[in-house]
Amino acid sequence: MRTLFIGMDGATFRILDELVKCTGDKQAVMPFLSMIYKKGVRSKLLSTPNPLTPPAWVSLMTGKNPGNHGVFDFIRAEERGDDVFFTLYDSRDNKAETIWSIASRQGKRVAALNFPFTAPPPKDYSGFMVPGFIPWRHLRRNTVPTDFYDRLKSLQGFNPKELAWDFDQEKNAVNVLSDTEREDWVRYHLPREKQWFRIAEHLLSEEPLDLLAVMFDGVDKLQHQAWMFLDPGLQSGIISEYHQRMRKLCMEYFMLLDGFIEALVNAAGPDVQVFMASDHGFTTTHEVVRINSYLHEKGYLDWKVMPDTKETVRREESMFANLDWKNTTAYCRTTSSNGINIRVARNPGDSGIKPKDYENFRDQLINDLQELRDLDTGERVISHIHKREDIFPGLQMKEAPDLLLVFRDFGFVSIKNKKPIIEQREEVAGTHHPDGVFFAYGQGIKQGKVIERRNITDVGATLLYSLGLDVPGDFEGQVPEPIFTEQHLLKKPVVIGAATNFSTNEDESESMSEDENEQLMTQLRMLGYME
Repeated sequence: MRTLFIGMDGATFRILDELVKCTGDKQAVMPFLSMIYKKGVRSKLLSTPNPLTPPAWVSLMTGKNPGNHGVFDFIRAEERGDDVFFTLYDSRDNKAETIWSIASRQGKRVAALNFPFTAPPPKDYSGFMVPGFIPWRHLRRNTVPTDFYDRLKSLQGFNPKELAWDFDQEKNAVNVLSDTEREDWVRYHLPREKQWFRIAEHLLSEEPLDLLAVMFDGVDKLQHQAWMFLDPGLQSGIISEYHQRMRKLCMEYFMLLDGFIEALVNAAGPDVQVFMASDHGFTTTHEVVRINSYLHEKGYLDWKVMPDTKETVRREESMFANLDWKNTTAYCRTTSSNGINIRVARNPGDSGIKPKDYENFRDQLINDLQELRDLDTGERVISHIHKREDIFPGLQMKEAPDLLLVFRDFGFVSIKNKKPIIEQREEVAGTHHPDGVFFAYGQGIKQGKVIERRNITDVGATLLYSLGLDVPGDFEGQVPEPIFTEQHLLKKPVVIGAATNFSTNEDESESMSEDENEQLMTQLRMLGYME
């Protein structure tokens, strides 16, 4: 096999640097990764402008920014009359060819395991694909080839409910977990990662692959709910027995992950090139910013007057804010978007601003957002405000929010109708950081080097190069040549070839039910992406 790729959702050097160290007479928590630190190349990996799982993994898989592939969030929104309707993104929303398809149509045998937004699978794909981010009941009909799911059932210990998202096991999930629920949540991901490892191990032993790619997403999920037990900066002071137990449990997860990485690298053989990456990093968030409440205060948004009923309360507590659309000109749709959408009246009778007023309106909105300040220090709460044409250039840019906000602690916004607008969290939490991780190790790769930060779109280009393929001419990502030895580059120069060959996936048969959509959104709420 030529190439092994291991994805670690949300992995950050802030945690990994600590886990590869030997402390006193204690061994490193991740000794094999420690070896890769010494004998491979690593760098920070800049995520997409909104460092979020859907746009970031799709950018990694397509070598393009979200403005070209069209996936910006977990859910797609559409305004209709006096309401906004939401549906979950899937592979049909991706408007760019993935590296799995590019390699497959050029005769490479590829296996892609647990990557989001790969369901429904492309019809012309000839390798192995088991998609991630779908309910377990949908695994069989979204697995490629069609008989592969039955092969998986013959694996010892195979359990599709552990492998995919089992909503029955997670139906009690809420935004704020009790101590017991949080401990159960961490334990839940130990066997789940083992399921994906077993499939990868099975394919390595049974199939002559050119590329095996597997993604372990437990890193992200643990860090969302257990950041305080992981961040080295939060391990001082009085440490409770529960805190020690949770930290030990988290360490067990990372030890398990290290063992999986070691076993896969060894099984792939000595001539393989190994690459590892995360879709984004992680850091600490201290505060909640209720951005729609601020827009209301500034006159951009109005709340709908609702009757005092249980339905109103339920709706207020959900992600779907009750907005008075006739009096709303700018609003944030979802917690995970960190974006502001401006309502423009495109047709007679539509509410919103006039198209000719757009630029002046947006400039004034930016000015007002810049004035959202910490009442105690006067510091700006929003550190950066990006216009969409500056960060999402491409044919799909019109689907992006008009403005993308980056907060001083990188937190996700709240869209609820609540006060105060800025509030300290009861306890700190983990949130996404733009800097993820990238590793390279193996044949033709330098040893013990740290190179400058790369872009997440570079990973797809690198994997195609490692397979001996040309890098598509319309890729935005580039091969990071400093990671390879001079001899390797002389023998195998980087070649820029023809553009990608994207075709729309028109499959209409695999959508999730409304009930499953709602259950998945419950999951997203628990991870802090939705309210």
